[in-house]
Amino acid sequence: METAETVRSLKIYISSTDKYKNSSLYEVIVYAAKEYGLTGATVLRGIMGFGSSSRVHSQKLLEINDKIPIIIEFIESKDKIAGFIEHIKPYIEESEKGCLITIQEVTIVLLKRGEKR
Repeated sequence: METAETVRSLKIYISSTDKYKNSSLYEVIVYAAKEYGLTGATVLRGIMGFGSSSRVHSQKLLEINDKIPIIIEFIESKDKIAGFIEHIKPYIEESEKGCLITIQEVTIVLLKRGEKR
């Protein structure tokens, strides 16, 4: 990927409690992305949200509630995003919970690579 290149932003909306077999679904997806050769992944924890069930979930200091929104985001080429979605569909389809996947076209404004460790 290069500066000024038009790429895709893939976002996967799930819950922190969603599982694939005995692992957290978001962890399974991130490790699958690494193995698939995607450039990177970011997992974001929401502090409040609701999905198609219309039940609001939030994370408050005095409230113990493990179920919160999770967004997994990737920035990658159109072809890699399309292939990756097909690669992870079985994980998402096997999960019993809801999921939303979006793709947007984005332009890279600045890309400064870090050192590999």
